[in-house]
Amino acid sequence: MKPASYGPFPYSPIIHRPKRSWPNGARVALWIIPNIEYFPLDEPIPGGGKTVPDVPAWSVRDYGNRIGVFRIMDVLDRYGARGTVALNSDICKHHPEIIAECQKRQWEFMGHNETNSYRLNDVPPGEDGEIIRRTVEVITKATGTPPRGWLGSGLQQTWNTLDQLADNGIHYVADWVNDDQPIPMKLDGGRSIMGIPYSLELNDKPAFERRNRTAEQFESMIRRQFDVLWREGETQARVMAIALHPYLIGMPNRIGALDSALEYICKHEGVWLATGSEIADAGRAWG
Repeated sequence: MKPASYGPFPYSPIIHRPKRSWPNGARVALWIIPNIEYFPLDEPIPGGGKTVPDVPAWSVRDYGNRIGVFRIMDVLDRYGARGTVALNSDICKHHPEIIAECQKRQWEFMGHNETNSYRLNDVPPGEDGEIIRRTVEVITKATGTPPRGWLGSGLQQTWNTLDQLADNGIHYVADWVNDDQPIPMKLDGGRSIMGIPYSLELNDKPAFERRNRTAEQFESMIRRQFDVLWREGETQARVMAIALHPYLIGMPNRIGALDSALEYICKHEGVWLATGSEIADAGRAWG
């Protein structure tokens, strides 16, 4: 997209939109996004110090990939929910066992850079497109299916990212957190890509690391957000995204909060347990 003062879509206040519905009349599309990430021991951890190895910061993240992610899988299995994995493609090279367990559950994979040690807007010009190309290529080879979605590391993009994603077969992107419904984004050459709502609110990383929320408070946040969206969803379909990181919510003292919150949500009628592709396709069908 070209540099502009507003996004690649028209401003659309939700009070002026036609009524939108999910399949089977669901009020809320519940979208659960485990961020499964790789951090090299010989590179600085983003947000940490510059010295390597940073053993404590690296080790806790490795705990997420060794143990925490499988706790998340157990909880989602209990409610018949499939994750849409924001996947660093380096996981395919270093931890293929995780990929295999996700595939057993028919989870979806979306691209999430090669590693979380850098972001698209931090690399030299031209390298951002190569990162996208390599990420898509590796995930496709490892899983047998090209990823249809993308979440940038840190949700960061350059002016070229949307077009580069479309060039590599990506159908939807989750970096834009400015709506409760999917947004069609217009690209150069008459192409389009769907934006679907991710969350920086119902996200364990800012909740636990920046806002110092307890597990009980995070559970309460999920319940409160659902209550509002479920009520509003009676007249206008909503997406509720829950972003998870195995090294955070996957800790023994926190995993129960996710379990309890999903139990509460799934007791309600009108909840669609959806993947990113399903939400994007439904939004595109709205026209």
